[in-house]
Amino acid sequence: MDENKVLWRIWVDTRQRIVSFHEAEGCELLEFHSQEMFLRCIDQYTAAQYRYQ
Repeated sequence: MDENKVLWRIWVDTRQRIVSFHEAEGCELLEFHSQEMFLRCIDQYTAAQYRYQ
């Protein structure tokens, strides 16, 4: 995969407040083309006390 086309992905379940780094049923997929935006999003979910799996 071309370095310019790298995607960072997370799956989010806002009902159970869970962020997954792998596909998870019932979760919304979020894709990022920028590592900076990906990390900002992770920081926001951490601040909101989401669990990670």
